Amino acid sequence: MDPEKSMEALRQAIQRALEEGDLLPDQQLQDLLDGTPEEQAAKMKEMIDQLMDRLMEEGYVTGQPQVTAPPEKTPRGQVGRGRDRDAEARFEITDKTIDFLGFKTLKDLMASLGKSSFGRHDTRDLSTGVESGGASRAYEFGDTLNLDISATLFNAVRRDGARIPIELDYPDLMVHQTEYQSSCATVLMLDCSHSMILYGEDRFTPAKKVALALSHLIRTQFPGDSLHLVLFHDSAEEVPLGELARVQVGPYYTNTREGLRLAQRILSRQKKDMRQIVMITDGKPSALTLDDGRIYKNAFGLDPLVVTQTLEEVGRCRRSGILINTFMLASDHSLIHFVQKVTELCRGKAYFTTPYTLGQYLLMDYMQKKTRHIH
Repeated sequence: MDPEKSMEALRQAIQRALEEGDLLPDQQLQDLLDGTPEEQAAKMKEMIDQLMDRLMEEGYVTGQPQVTAPPEKTPRGQVGRGRDRDAEARFEITDKTIDFLGFKTLKDLMASLGKSSFGRHDTRDLSTGVESGGASRAYEFGDTLNLDISATLFNAVRRDGARIPIELDYPDLMVHQTEYQSSCATVLMLDCSHSMILYGEDRFTPAKKVALALSHLIRTQFPGDSLHLVLFHDSAEEVPLGELARVQVGPYYTNTREGLRLAQRILSRQKKDMRQIVMITDGKPSALTLDDGRIYKNAFGLDPLVVTQTLEEVGRCRRSGILINTFMLASDHSLIHFVQKVTELCRGKAYFTTPYTLGQYLLMDYMQKKTRHIH
């Protein structure tokens, strides 16, 4: 969308989506393209007007009030011309749109992962450890069992017939397999330094989409969890999740340490079973906030002062019981070495991925940590 957020920019974006995408049925698209160029333009304008009205009615975009000069200070004929009014009117996307974007992205990403196993409640044969999916497990003395009484009694009756008392044998025993979902507090640290859009590749937009999907996943599937967003660049700040779709790339440098410090302050207020930091970055740390508030910057190589201070902050995270998982969007040798050191210190994980596979890795990582089986 145009940074000016004018209604004309919205109109052009909708037109591009109609012309370049597969949004319309073939017959409707053919009807739209029939006729003279003037007739095509008129039909296109009518359809876009209807779509814009519908977006506003449904609460996906909202217009902003327009303030004009007093009539006596306005040249004759300027006020009231539709084209100028449209060009000057402004709009912004609403929280409803952001939530929808999160749902759409999550749906796409989950489709690429296949069906999730969350929420399954299988019955397992205790004698063999085999469940309906074919997986097996050897049960040992001391296991905590969630006995399926009805299935167990049925097995005994089927073996010996209906008689009193019912004698149970080991092969008769059946248990429920359920899943325990631990509560988790997550801080998503999103690198918004200028390198995220350099070198001909936009890494920031895919990262935002994945963040939207993660936000929607937690709100809808894991309401007991919490998610906070921290942007780090020359410095770091917490951003409300409702602003996620609107954030843009910031200044040039990467102050990883300041992002970690802010994330720790946020997580210290959370009383959850697990606390973690998920960091998405494409650059090595190149900035440091000094004690007097000044920002020390050095983009050339791995600055020893910056790296040392950043790794010390990683150590504080580990001592506080905070896990750090890093998702790298670059393959720079020095960055790989730094991330490996972070992973070693905090016993987390490092994922060397691309903007196109980031969502699959991140969502799968989150869900794998969410549950453990109880038999």
